[in-house]
Amino acid sequence: MRFGIITMQRESLVPPGLGASEVLAYVATLDHAVLAAQLSEAGFDPIELGGDMSLFLPQSFAPDTVERLGELGERHGLNYTVHLPLWSVEPSTPLGPVREGSVRALVDMVRRTLPLAPEVYVLHATGALAAEFYRMDLPAAGKGFILQLFQAGARDSIRTLLEETGLESRRLAIETIEFPLDLTVALAEELDLSLCLDTGHVLAGFSGPWDLMTAVDYCLPRLAEVHLHDSPQCSPEDPGYGLDHQPLGTGDLDVEGLLDRLADGGFAGPVIFELTLEEALASMAVIRERRPGLVGGPAGV
Repeated sequence: MRFGIITMQRESLVPPGLGASEVLAYVATLDHAVLAAQLSEAGFDPIELGGDMSLFLPQSFAPDTVERLGELGERHGLNYTVHLPLWSVEPSTPLGPVREGSVRALVDMVRRTLPLAPEVYVLHATGALAAEFYRMDLPAAGKGFILQLFQAGARDSIRTLLEETGLESRRLAIETIEFPLDLTVALAEELDLSLCLDTGHVLAGFSGPWDLMTAVDYCLPRLAEVHLHDSPQCSPEDPGYGLDHQPLGTGDLDVEGLLDRLADGGFAGPVIFELTLEEALASMAVIRERRPGLVGGPAGV
């Protein structure tokens, strides 16, 4: 296992204490490559590049930035993964024009970052609209039919994404999000995709009534990446919105059990903290204390 971190760091993207004009000036000059370098210097590898940064920071994936990210990787042996955009993107919607626009945004991000040879691209195969229907109080048969429509939309979008980018299907990992885990895994099996297991999402009840360790076993045959953060254990009937993305040791995550299960299953892929740098370093201290053989000394990871 290799412990990485996301570049979507809220303190770095919009530092606290700045006025409106200062924020605009800061955002206009924010350098994605410099941010990745800072995270690397803190000891994290790989670095997960956040595709959603392009929504407000278009320079984040400009050709010169991608070139400097590549140079940084070559200089330090740094590896990358890419979380494809999810804000405003609806790859599973039954509304064709919206789905087509979403695919164009995803294809563009893959093409921009292919020179970095990311280990894996992480995708939310379904979006906020699918999650909204998933939460609705509907008759079981009707809800099942609707969710299969969203699954079908995601299937079409992913096929187009793979065809237009030439990306190998196993380099695309669909994430466990607010959508039934069994439908997500079935989609991965049908299209020969990988999976990204998000621990906090499962604990918070977003993916259905799944025990986390059972979900790990279910995903392991296709597991390419883990998003690691803590959460209270919640039920799908009362999901823990806003309670996930917490540092390890602050929720109900069985840290030792999870790491042991991954190691016993032969998982050697990226484990990405979807946390702030401070929270990720604190979480590494928890791992170092409970499973010291997995990490290095006190300064790095």
